[in-house]
Amino acid sequence: MMIYMMSMLKEINNQKNVLGEDLEECSKNPLTGWFRDGCCNTDENDRGLHTVCVKVNDEFLEWCKEAGNDLITPHPEFGFPGLVDGDNWCVCASWVARALEAGIGCSIYLKKTHVNTLKLVPIETLKKFAIDLS
Repeated sequence: MMIYMMSMLKEINNQKNVLGEDLEECSKNPLTGWFRDGCCNTDENDRGLHTVCVKVNDEFLEWCKEAGNDLITPHPEFGFPGLVDGDNWCVCASWVARALEAGIGCSIYLKKTHVNTLKLVPIETLKKFAIDLS
């Protein structure tokens, strides 16, 4: 069991962002991520692909809620505090793609967004909303 845990930690720590670099932390407050480790790390069990680090805004949050993904209402039983304008959060790539198709965008951190996001959202699209391009 200990070897498995060490292997999982190594795998999590070596994940890459959409720029091919080491994945950076998204948010510890509120604590985000599929693993609730502050990063948009993922694995084969993450069917929602919680890989896009965004800075949410009110328009995005309201759109998500109306579309059936309520990110505003707290659910402490699941460790979810509810989000407010300006929070960073690892959002499902499919929801980001849907929001962008609907003309609703929010700021995206490329250095904090997992490479697997590119399976659903092209890098060119992500760059249009990027706030950490240097």
